[in-house]
Amino acid sequence: MSAEERDRLLCRIAPDVTLGKNVRIHAFVNLYGCQIGDETSIGTFVEIQKGVRIGARCKVQSHTFICEGVTIEDEAFIGHNVSFINDQYPRATNPDGSRQTDADWKVLPTLVRRGASIGTGAVLLGGVTIGEFAIVGAGAVVTRDVPARATVVGNPARVLTSRPHA
Repeated sequence: MSAEERDRLLCRIAPDVTLGKNVRIHAFVNLYGCQIGDETSIGTFVEIQKGVRIGARCKVQSHTFICEGVTIEDEAFIGHNVSFINDQYPRATNPDGSRQTDADWKVLPTLVRRGASIGTGAVLLGGVTIGEFAIVGAGAVVTRDVPARATVVGNPARVLTSRPHA
């Protein structure tokens, strides 16, 4: 058995997943209801939930969580252990103590534009847009939109530099 065949056996890829051409998926990955573009690489221990769209030639590093409501355009880099959040007020129960269902909360969409890079351990709150070719520094907590070609760092993330259009 080849390493590629072994890795496929160690993944959970639901039948409703759409994979582009030459997608590379490492072991221990959980994918359901998502779309992955051509020539994209998905690292080990990654979960990608329903409704997520990832473009072509992207790289998603290990231990990353991409939740419902996230769109990642072409040629983006998502570092190790990046977490996306899609709920502004996460709760297990309603005020009356009943268990929450899908009807009790609203998905906040997140957009990562073409060529953006998200550093290791970054957290992106729901409802933000990361601009084209922007860089989110390692460990940053993104609470608002990041302009195109800006570099943001810190908690909360703040603009460190901006690069002119090339």
